[in-house]
Amino acid sequence: MTQNASQPSGQKARIDLQIIAGMISPGSRVLDVGCGDGELLRLLSSTRDVDCRGIELSQQGVNACVAQGLSVVQGNADTDLANYPTRGFDYVILSQTLQATREPRKVLEEMVRIGRYAIVSFPNFGYWRVRLHVLRTGRMPVTGLLPHAWYDTPNIHLCAINDFTRLARQMNLLVERFVTLDSDGKVNRFNRFPACANLFAAQALFLLRDKSAP
Repeated sequence: MTQNASQPSGQKARIDLQIIAGMISPGSRVLDVGCGDGELLRLLSSTRDVDCRGIELSQQGVNACVAQGLSVVQGNADTDLANYPTRGFDYVILSQTLQATREPRKVLEEMVRIGRYAIVSFPNFGYWRVRLHVLRTGRMPVTGLLPHAWYDTPNIHLCAINDFTRLARQMNLLVERFVTLDSDGKVNRFNRFPACANLFAAQALFLLRDKSAP
């Protein structure tokens, strides 16, 4: 069901969400996993003319989405993706949520089964400022992308860009597009060099597909 909701007047979507929207072909079927309050779904509905659905763990997030007329159900990425049909969507998105899942590899496997493409974004734990904070203080970092203290964070599987690209190779996933952002949310100039991006990028976005899929 295509929605007509849009961003509030004068307010632009986050740059990372704009980049994700730009990866999606108009008219596609899209599933946003961990959709929060529906910001990405609103953007896709208003700019890409897609059939977009969402799944969100928190009841508060589901309520916020439904109140806007968005098609969202309550569910857990770790357990409920198994209920979705193979190739039921063109794109399955996991934005800033991978690190909060209990079984990231299993979630990725389900994503590339359900969709022809998977889009994943996450904060880069290999970022130099994160490394420096740990080196200087000996404590877990608290940043804009990692805003919680260690004892109340939902993040249980933090990873670096190098960790993720290695997992993608192990899973026989092809990286169709790779974009990194700096700490201000702007596109990083090291996009073509993953080794450098692992050090200088604050967050990363990947467009993936299963090499073995028809």
